Amino acid sequence: MSRRVVITGGLGALGAAVEAAFVACGDSVVLIDVAPQLPAGRSADQVIVDVDLADMTRAQYALARAAAQLGGIDVLVNTAGGYAWERAAPESFVTLQRMWLANVATCFNACVAALSHMADRGRIVNVGALAAGRGSEGHAPYAAAKSAVARLTEALADEASERGIGVNAVLPGIIDTPANRAAMPDADHQAWTAPAAIADVIEFLASPRARAISGALVPVAAACSE
Repeated sequence: MSRRVVITGGLGALGAAVEAAFVACGDSVVLIDVAPQLPAGRSADQVIVDVDLADMTRAQYALARAAAQLGGIDVLVNTAGGYAWERAAPESFVTLQRMWLANVATCFNACVAALSHMADRGRIVNVGALAAGRGSEGHAPYAAAKSAVARLTEALADEASERGIGVNAVLPGIIDTPANRAAMPDADHQAWTAPAAIADVIEFLASPRARAISGALVPVAAACSE
């Protein structure tokens, strides 16, 4: 049965891979993104742009519009987020705020807005980070925010269980994207994880095959060949 899928951050590298995974399964997909305008070749029925999900009002509008276009929501995948490396210092509080808005506020707002349109036994998959499991140098703002995504996932799993809605998160390591390669040209890219491999895990968690899994934080950080 075709699923009605909403993907936040859908125009990013991971969002595009997630979209491809669901489309390959025959599902109907609407993307939501902060990008200011539609990409060439895409329609407003496929992509809702210029949406700051850190604003609850705009999140509610975007999710209501996506639900209207799809006829409801079966799956929400939250790939929207952001990354920053900065040592803890007085001036890095601004970075902490930015990471909170980009990762936690967008996830919380999208989940809350989607739940009122989601069918019972629906699925939510958030994107956390393996780096949040243990803080390390330069990762105080980012790890703090992604740790909050993990706790949010667990709490929502409990709250949504009465409707049979599963809420899980994947925890990627470094994702092999053009942006990450440009930022870290000397790194061992062979050890990174392809977006398509992460998308496969997300699609599984959003499927009936994962109906007994909720509140899980799934590491997805192995190097793999396509």
